[in-house]
Amino acid sequence: MQVSSVHYNTYFYRMLTVQQLVNQYHMQPHPEGGYYKETYRSSGLIPHAALPAAFTGDRSFATAIYFLLEQGNFSAFHKIKSDECWHFYAGQTLEVLVIMPNGVLEVVQLGGNIGHNETFQYTVPANCWFASRPIAGATFSFVGCTVAPGFDFADFELAKADALVATYPQHEALIRSLCRQ
Repeated sequence: MQVSSVHYNTYFYRMLTVQQLVNQYHMQPHPEGGYYKETYRSSGLIPHAALPAAFTGDRSFATAIYFLLEQGNFSAFHKIKSDECWHFYAGQTLEVLVIMPNGVLEVVQLGGNIGHNETFQYTVPANCWFASRPIAGATFSFVGCTVAPGFDFADFELAKADALVATYPQHEALIRSLCRQ
């Protein structure tokens, strides 16, 4: 009996575990929560002089990582100076929560169930506060993130709940539930 790719993929994703992904891809804990592994860093560099003033040095053209969140964990509110494109790979739906500079909250469901308004790809605009978490009942969400200009921890800011609430008080409960400090 030949197994269709649909049945194989369903079986495969049910059998896949967080620990297998962490081990297979040599993932490390991320300061915002979850696990990550850088998979690409372009060899080309954008010179500091060609970047907006907010950048403190040269940056790679682009970078990419695998990112993994298990149930009960979350990616805390943070922001970076570049656009970040998220890609869904495996597991269950990941909720990406973005606070735009004007205070509007955008909630995106990253996943494979297009019949429930999920999307395989979403780009968080530069300088927006954002967090993510697997939806209730999910075992894990395995995604990728591509950043251009390339990611550098010098461009990363982890939110402090009190400061973020002072700026966006209308989102206090959400902010306090998705901050680590």
